[in-house]
Amino acid sequence: MNNPSSPDHAPQPESQKLSFTTKLAYGAGDLGAAITANILAFFLLFFFTNVAGLNPGLAGSILMISKIWDAVNDPIVGMLSDRTESRWGRRLPWMLWGAIPFGIFFFLQWVVPHFSDNPNVNQWGLFWYYVAISIFFNTAYTAVNLPYTALTPELTQDYNERTSLNSFRFTFSIGGSILSLIIAQVIFAVIKSDTAQQTAGSCNSNSLQYLVLGAVCAIVSVLPLYWCVYGIRRRVMASEQRRLDNTDPSDTLSFSEQLKIAFSNRPFVYVIGIYFCSWLAVQITASIIPYFVINWMKLGEGAFIQVTLAVQGTALLMLYVWNWVCERVGKKAVYFMGMGVWIIAQAGLFFLQPGQVGLMYVLAVMAGVGVSTAYLIPWSMVPDVIELDELTTGQRREGVFYAFMVLLQKMGLAVGLFLLGQGLAVAGFKERIPCQPLPQQPESALTAIRVAIGPLPTIALILGLVLAYFYPITREVHAEILLKLRERKQARTQTGSSEN
Repeated sequence: MNNPSSPDHAPQPESQKLSFTTKLAYGAGDLGAAITANILAFFLLFFFTNVAGLNPGLAGSILMISKIWDAVNDPIVGMLSDRTESRWGRRLPWMLWGAIPFGIFFFLQWVVPHFSDNPNVNQWGLFWYYVAISIFFNTAYTAVNLPYTALTPELTQDYNERTSLNSFRFTFSIGGSILSLIIAQVIFAVIKSDTAQQTAGSCNSNSLQYLVLGAVCAIVSVLPLYWCVYGIRRRVMASEQRRLDNTDPSDTLSFSEQLKIAFSNRPFVYVIGIYFCSWLAVQITASIIPYFVINWMKLGEGAFIQVTLAVQGTALLMLYVWNWVCERVGKKAVYFMGMGVWIIAQAGLFFLQPGQVGLMYVLAVMAGVGVSTAYLIPWSMVPDVIELDELTTGQRREGVFYAFMVLLQKMGLAVGLFLLGQGLAVAGFKERIPCQPLPQQPESALTAIRVAIGPLPTIALILGLVLAYFYPITREVHAEILLKLRERKQARTQTGSSEN
């Protein structure tokens, strides 16, 4: 029986294409992260204010604290995964051991405990409960997702193959987002508000709906992680063996030196900015869209799920179109095309009036055209940046680069979500009292909702376009980087042979 970890029995990343089953298994690794992230993005702030009954200011503070911790733990896990040694390589053990806690803590975020009959005491009890659970969940999320994202450059070094690999990843990612919304819609249709109250035995509006949603999504999110680990393990272990053969173990850099090199890498700084601007727009829109559809457009509580499905469904279909276009015109051009359409759609939401439901769906489809490039392009740029760093330093530090990219993005999102919650509170948004109908919102709150869904994301997207214009690594530059890396490895091999 062949040793699966032997590099002799695995394809060479530098010279061979990835098989369909390898790409499929790798893509599956992002399904659980997409399901949980999408449910949290679209439902958590709304859940806090309209189900748990939290003040929007406290709810925004919970989101800020959780995102800051999520950002802080990224470089920690990134460096630890870079230094992990096991027969499964550096990344896969994190995914294996982190999967179950990841599912458990996601579920616990949808529990609504009762701490006191005093409303003020209960508010603060809920606040600290959700802060604690979010910290545990984000730790588990990082433990499985960051090592997963760092696997891309280990699986292939081909410029176009990486875009293809990421198209598989984001097929599952966007597919997971769509699946999560379908699951939510089915659960909300089956479990009505009054049924939830009677079954739960307490007056806590819709709590059972979200409890079931959390349980189902937790199970569906954990299982694909094991599919991913099993499906790519041979390729990863073979790549890891080659890395060890070509790395000088004495040539290690301190944390401060790694920081200095990472942020002196100009293309890396641009990629961080592009990714941050794109996902700031996504996160703000995702968090505010339930309020926009329900409070401004005067539609039912389930209508925003259908709007979101229009966005995500379009993004999924366009992923394949953009992948095809990218092979012909390059990553920057594709990003400009997608962002142009998205900016028009995002700005148009501010001017949308109640009753213009058809136009709302048109804008949702246009936004989906751009959202797909936000998934595909920044992540396909990061491996190119890592190889430029390898050419400069002689080391591969995927975990550090991925960690700091996500760290800055999450720190920005933390501030954005905090300000969003505080903005709603200052504007006089009225949280829902359990078992009572939706309150009538003041004009100031409605204006704040419209500004949050229109001008704010539009400004972020325009800034991202400016940064993309200056991103310097083209297809030709990347080919030159790979050529120099191959020449270095060949020289090292020849030197080793002559010494022996």
